[in-house]
Amino acid sequence: MRPRLFETAWGYRLLCIVRAKLYFLLFFNTLMLFKHERKLRGVKPADIGSEKGIDSPLGKAIIARHAGSMNLQDEYAEHDQPPPATPAATLVIFRNAPQGGAPQILMVERSAAMTFAGGAAVFPGGRVDEADRDLAQRMGADDDGQRDELAARIAAVRETLEETGLLVGLNQRPSRDEALAAREMLLQRKELAPVLEHMGWAIAPDALLPFARWRPKHRHMRVYDTRFYLADLGTGAVDLLVDATENTHLFWASAAEALDLADSGRIKVIFPTRRNLERLAQFGSFDEAVAHLEKFPSRMITPFMETRGGVPWLAIPDDAGYPVTAEMLESAARG
Repeated sequence: MRPRLFETAWGYRLLCIVRAKLYFLLFFNTLMLFKHERKLRGVKPADIGSEKGIDSPLGKAIIARHAGSMNLQDEYAEHDQPPPATPAATLVIFRNAPQGGAPQILMVERSAAMTFAGGAAVFPGGRVDEADRDLAQRMGADDDGQRDELAARIAAVRETLEETGLLVGLNQRPSRDEALAAREMLLQRKELAPVLEHMGWAIAPDALLPFARWRPKHRHMRVYDTRFYLADLGTGAVDLLVDATENTHLFWASAAEALDLADSGRIKVIFPTRRNLERLAQFGSFDEAVAHLEKFPSRMITPFMETRGGVPWLAIPDDAGYPVTAEMLESAARG
């Protein structure tokens, strides 16, 4: 019987040559892919792990990809310029608790599919649209600062109506049917101005009290420059409608109750929400919140990283009215 090809001496040599070429091609292709990636990213191997490589976003991307983790401390490192931020507004709505006690606050549970704060319980709100700025200008906002402030209040009213079906911050007190019709029109038109015009309503900016303004500086996730406002519903039944495209659940709870829900794992809250709930839990009424704002008016809050006992903590200023001003960075939920 004739021997098989690779059982002969020359056949074995041929097999070795084929294997060597295959290994060489595999090595060559891997090397070319690596060089191509370096060229696209513009980071030299020597820069990875160095100050230059870490400080560049592309260097950080390579470190995250190849090392499998991101240095959380680097997200809060000091830089000459803060990262760009999207203007946003959120509304903390008070109502008297039906059974008495601390006032309740309206919260919405965001869909887990949302990019920012997916699955978290937050206050109603969202980004400021260009249409909000246009309406602010038509309402008489003269300069950029006035326009930005008024546009944020308009956005807070608009987003609250869209997400909850609740109308707050108007000169009028709409009926339930009017609120339902207004929400339906808002969902179709995507702007608040035509809704107000059709219904004959007007924004009451002073009904929204500035509470705080949060602008994080982390560089590896979306950043919002968010203005927080307080509004009071007082007493009365409220019909709520969840916006199923962004949220899954609406609920009323005192600030202390919301914190208990978070501590027990029944809801998720991100770092700014937790700090604001702790601040809100100090108030036994809306009037107490108003008095608090006279001592601690709204100001910019930018979390920063500091080391305590060799452990990184995420902190905020200790003179802004917040009873808790720091949390271990590793455990702080940031969106």
